[in-house]
Parts: sequence; structure tokens; C-alpha cells
Amino acid sequence: MIITRTPFRISFVGGGSDLREFYHKHQGAVLSTSINKYMYISSHKFFEEDKIRAKYSQTETVENIEDLKHDIIREALKMVNIRGGVEVSSIADIPAGTGMGSSSSFTVGLLHNLYAIKREYASKETLAQEACRMEIDVLKEPIGKQDQYAAAFGGLNIFRFNSNETVTVEPLYLKQDVCKQLEENLVLFYIGNARKASDILIEQKENMAKADKFTVLKQMVALVDELKDVLYKGNLDEFGKLLHQNWLLKQSLASKISNDSISDLYNLGLKNGATGGKLLGAGGGGFFLFYCPKEKQEKLIKAIPARHFDFNFDNEGTKLIYFGDEWA
Repeated sequence: MIITRTPFRISFVGGGSDLREFYHKHQGAVLSTSINKYMYISSHKFFEEDKIRAKYSQTETVENIEDLKHDIIREALKMVNIRGGVEVSSIADIPAGTGMGSSSSFTVGLLHNLYAIKREYASKETLAQEACRMEIDVLKEPIGKQDQYAAAFGGLNIFRFNSNETVTVEPLYLKQDVCKQLEENLVLFYIGNARKASDILIEQKENMAKADKFTVLKQMVALVDELKDVLYKGNLDEFGKLLHQNWLLKQSLASKISNDSISDLYNLGLKNGATGGKLLGAGGGGFFLFYCPKEKQEKLIKAIPARHFDFNFDNEGTKLIYFGDEWA
């Protein structure tokens, strides 16, 4: 058996600028971190060497790879050129559709696992690039590039999306006390309503043709370097304020990003100690992140009618955590 572990991510500012419709005209940028919630992909030799078994929310057993209904598993096996005799399964700490990039964590972790089967080294850059190519170019998903890079590289980074399709990875090297304080002052809630991001992202991509929406996204990109400066100066009082600015801007990009209940929850957070926050992912539901000084968190947690969800930062990215003798 081979097992890979690939983190989910929390994006702070700049989300949406990783869409091709934007960064082909203006450099995009996102500041995000990976967290210690993971997608686990396992594979082992399947008894029937001419067949493939895929186990996720369903179980498929096929002779012809083209018959696999799971798009990502099918295309990943084709990309790495594994045609049979393998069983692939997945398990995750967090459900899909909650705003933490689960689909891309699945893709990156699966590619990592399949390359290990073939005993071929694939760098984090390669895994991110191939995951982007598969999801965006092959499967035509209306998504950007930030999730694949965050899953592959791990850590606290700025990802800059260039018009020539390259991505610049800029790790942030913070003082330990600043990083610890940041981690402690982030409070996460699960508000439910898991959803597919595609509908929101399709509208957002179409809106890139509108000058006012494009300008909003440029303003969100500018917040990336402002947030970077705040972190390097250790001035975390400003962190929540910049999250707040980003959230106000983001809501104007597409109609389904927010709604009355989400707005009410956010305002409730601000009244109970938070200085800023945002809905993770494309919008509509999932996880809501607040920045709240530690001494005010008890009040915040009592006030928010949603499940409080503990997490820590991850600094490793996708990782091979087990390689069994059967593949050696």
C-alpha cells in the first residue's frame, strides 16, 4: 500500500485573481496557508491485474480506464500511464464543497500517489502544474490555480499568477511569535450548506469582462502585499481589518458569494470581538474564518451559532507517509 497525505488550505486575500480571465490581463496574487486537515489517498495492487477499482463515495471496478465515472481518478491514471491492477481509495478530514480546496488536494495527492507507484519522483512544482492542467485544461473546471499550489507546497505563501501561465511561489518567513499569534487569533466555524463552487465561479469568470468587477479584483490583489507587510512588521491588529476589506470587496464579484444569513453571521462576529473575517472558498457556505484576539474568543465562540473548528498551520504540503513492500 502507498498512502499520501495532502493538506487543505485557507486563503486570506486575493482569491479569484488566480482565474485565467484575470491574470492574463493583470498579475494575480493570493496569500494563503495550508492547515493540518488532510486528504489521504491510498493505493495498492488490485488482485485482478487487468482491472481498476476506485473507492470514494461510490465503488467502481472497470476493465477499461475510460469507463471510470470519477473524472479526476480517470484522468490521473491516464496522465501517469497506469492502466490496470490498482485500487485507489480516499478519505478526508473535511467534506467536499466547504471552501478549503478539497478537489485540488485530492488531485495533487492522487498524482503524488500514482507517481510513487511508478517509483518516479515528482516535485511539488510538477504536481501543482499537472493538477492545474488536469482540472482546468482537461476537465474544463471553472477554477483557478491557487488550490493546487497550496496543496502541493504547503505553508504560508504568496502565490503570484503570471500571464505566461507560470506561478511564482513566495514563502513568508515570519518570526515564530508572530506566526504563533496569527495561528491563535484565527477562529474557524463550519456554517454548513456545502456546495459546488462551479456555479459561483462561472458567474465570477463572466464578470471579469466587466470593468467594475475587474477593478474590484485588482484592489483585492493589492491587499496581498499590504497583508504581507503587516505580517512582517508583526502588526497583527491590522490583519483583521484587511480581511474585512477583502470580504467587502469579494461579495461584489458574484451574486451567490454571500446571502442574508451569511451577512448576519458576519456582523454578529464583528459585534462579539472579531475585527474581520471571510467565507472560505468561492462562497455560499462551508467554513467562515474570523480574526479575533485570543482574549475575546470565548465571547465570539458563544455568540456564533455554528460549529467551532480547531486547526493549526501545516508547513509540509503533500507528503508520502507510507510506502509498503508490495510496491517496492
